[in-house]
Amino acid sequence: MSAAIGLGGQSAVLAQQGNEPFGGQPPPGTQASSKDLDYQLKYQRAFEATLWAIPAAAIYRFRGAAFDDLGLKDNDIIVYSAPATPKLEALTANSSTPYITAFTDLQKGPAVLEVPAAGADGSVYGQVVDAWQLTIADVGPSGKDKGKGGKYLLTPPGYKGAIPSGYIHVPSPNYRVAFAFRSVPVAGKTTADAYAYAKRLRMYYLSEAKSPPKQRFIDPINDRYATLPFYDERMFKDIHDIFTVEPVRPQDKLMMGMLKSLGIERGKPYAPDDTTKRAVRQGAIDAWHYLQGVFDNFPKEKLFWPDRNYASLMQTDDNRRFTYDYPDRIDIIARAAQYAWCTYVPEVLSESPATQYTVAIADKNGKALDAGKLYKVNVPAKVPVKQFWALTVYDRATFAFIYSESNRSTLSSFDLEKMTKNADGGVTIYVGPKAPAGLDANWIPTSGKRPMPMFRYYGPTEELNQKTFKMPDFELAE
Repeated sequence: MSAAIGLGGQSAVLAQQGNEPFGGQPPPGTQASSKDLDYQLKYQRAFEATLWAIPAAAIYRFRGAAFDDLGLKDNDIIVYSAPATPKLEALTANSSTPYITAFTDLQKGPAVLEVPAAGADGSVYGQVVDAWQLTIADVGPSGKDKGKGGKYLLTPPGYKGAIPSGYIHVPSPNYRVAFAFRSVPVAGKTTADAYAYAKRLRMYYLSEAKSPPKQRFIDPINDRYATLPFYDERMFKDIHDIFTVEPVRPQDKLMMGMLKSLGIERGKPYAPDDTTKRAVRQGAIDAWHYLQGVFDNFPKEKLFWPDRNYASLMQTDDNRRFTYDYPDRIDIIARAAQYAWCTYVPEVLSESPATQYTVAIADKNGKALDAGKLYKVNVPAKVPVKQFWALTVYDRATFAFIYSESNRSTLSSFDLEKMTKNADGGVTIYVGPKAPAGLDANWIPTSGKRPMPMFRYYGPTEELNQKTFKMPDFELAE
């Protein structure tokens, strides 16, 4: 068999090349797509690195902003004295229950987190997460302490020391650890009671256990706490600060090699040259635009109800987890999209979660919600929840609260007495730049931003979890 016949349809190309080797260079007459391939390489790596790093970068911003803007130190505890306002610039935060958060650095040794028992005075629930924002411990009645409280012992990677008796051991694969809890007022108690209960938390290093320092609490209710990830060159300063400290997982070694070309290398300061600065800035910017497109083209098969335009905020992998780690791949795009609009997810999403979240992806006609338009949604009189429901409206660009004159971001079943009711006992809630006449109490302002409304259902019943109940879609009110 001749070489030409063996190569089939490629024989013509081979003939055209005459005495040139068949391969080893691009086809004749082609040229590079750019005269600056150094920039091209760095740009491409920056774009991919942004998507890859989003889970870690998003949680690191909570730490960076707390330390830089609020004066926090490791083991100090942030306790909100009231539900958050738009001054908490965070991804899809709630403004119904107060937040609690803190950070520690296990490079300094194991840390102790003391959690009070749940009871008539209050309860906390939430997650402790590692530097990749993966949950390493659920806390509270559904967590490792089962609501009995106790001392969680967080140990660093490779820790070989003895674990003292009486501790709930939580080994961490990373050094920087964070937690976020909610202090939930129990029946007959107030937000002030929930605040007082939250201040029973303690956090300190195990080396200080015999005589723990006085716990320092910070209440930023009147302060701007800017936790949103950066989609510009600052993203890469955070990436440097994270990944030149944390252990490198085997699946991330290839990306770490790519980051070296962007000036990110263990043991070296971050000092990018001008080409790198341009490349990482544009790469991060384009990654944001790409993710916006992912949400704009949300797959219909993943909608919460097939005949409604809502999606669950919790877009898990096929195993109902949030690692997106499969035997043959890691789904970086799905992972980036989830952590781009949400933080502090559970380890596993149960079939009947304690809270459901449904995001309005589009209006009843399948059209994206626009800035400057007034929308309405008819909330039925009976929403199948054991606790309460809440509708929060976010800026679609940032997934954070919208600043407005009133700073109102949420209306909930707690507000029903103030709202105008429909004949059937339900309420119509309006979302847009201006309230309809006489319906200010039924309105959430958008201040010219493109809205992203989201319903939270606290204590959903089987009717909601099994999706036999359906929330009506948003529709134009004008």
